[in-house]
Amino acid sequence: MSLYRSLIDTAAQLEEDEQQYLDLMQPIVDNWESLSLDFLGPLKFPKKPVQLALFGLKALQPATRLARSFKSDRTAALFAGMAAHGIQPLTNWATSAIALVLMGAGHVGGWPVIQGGSQGLADALLAYFLDKGGVFKAGWMVADLRELPGAKAVLFDTSPRQLLKIAGKVFSPLYTWQLNRYRYGMGVFKVDFALDGPVPWISDSARMAGTVHLGGTLPEIAASEAGLWKGRYSENPYVLVAQQSLADPLRAPRGKHTLWAYCHVPSGGNVDITEVIIRQIEKQAPGFSKLILAKRSMNASDYESYNPNYIGGDINVGVQDIYQLFSRPALRFSPYRSSAKGIYLCSSATPPGGGVHGMCGYHAANRAIRDLF
Repeated sequence: MSLYRSLIDTAAQLEEDEQQYLDLMQPIVDNWESLSLDFLGPLKFPKKPVQLALFGLKALQPATRLARSFKSDRTAALFAGMAAHGIQPLTNWATSAIALVLMGAGHVGGWPVIQGGSQGLADALLAYFLDKGGVFKAGWMVADLRELPGAKAVLFDTSPRQLLKIAGKVFSPLYTWQLNRYRYGMGVFKVDFALDGPVPWISDSARMAGTVHLGGTLPEIAASEAGLWKGRYSENPYVLVAQQSLADPLRAPRGKHTLWAYCHVPSGGNVDITEVIIRQIEKQAPGFSKLILAKRSMNASDYESYNPNYIGGDINVGVQDIYQLFSRPALRFSPYRSSAKGIYLCSSATPPGGGVHGMCGYHAANRAIRDLF
């Protein structure tokens, strides 16, 4: 099953689940502009309370429950693959929200890729910042708040643990206690591949997809994700595959392709599961391994070494379950404002959590601007 930008085309392939899918997703797509302002930000009174309440009745359900409401196992697997982006057991409450938001975003705007690589976005933002008179300094690991120049506002794009290490001395006991209680989630294991050609997927639609979810049926995906929380590696893991060079020829030399794939692993894990990931891809794309020109792997421990904010390899910087969905990193009037005046947190440890939306920084910046002006 595939998620297309067209809601109608997506529903049409679902056969007996076509109408149920339209009933589920049409209200989200139709009210996306107002709903996204509510579920991609901190708690506040919604602009359309009725529509948000109807969304919430579905979104707050465990993904396993909502997925089982579909008649087809293939539709349930499509939904499970979306929900598993949340990096937590699919039996957790509110895991359906992850799937609904990702599918809604896909239908409204697609899942775009940045030409030439994601670094292009960082370069563009930095160029804009410098053009406005900003000063940028890299290669310096800040260890203490006193190392920073004086400013009316300082925004930290860090985990709560790193924030405490840098500025913990100026925080209130309550805020410090809350940050110390903040919970981190599972890690990831990722492999980057250079390929001699396109992936020979059995599925024709997978040959055109920027993102492919591998994991089997709903029960198989759910079992894989649940076991990881108990410290168990799966022999049949849920794997996310990204093949952006299909949409962006600048990602690879002519005739070649790039691909990366990752799966969720126990926090801090250092087991090499490169061959497990290759085997999962090979099941659905016989001959894939023969196309590999080069590969590079990173385990969960590697990720934390690469970026200390990825505690245990947690790229979401904190569990995004129902308890931390809106109260991350602490239950406060503003989750972006610390207990010390002028110090803010703008990372994915704040609402709406991890993702490529950039809304954590957007809301934190607005909070700082309102406080200053």
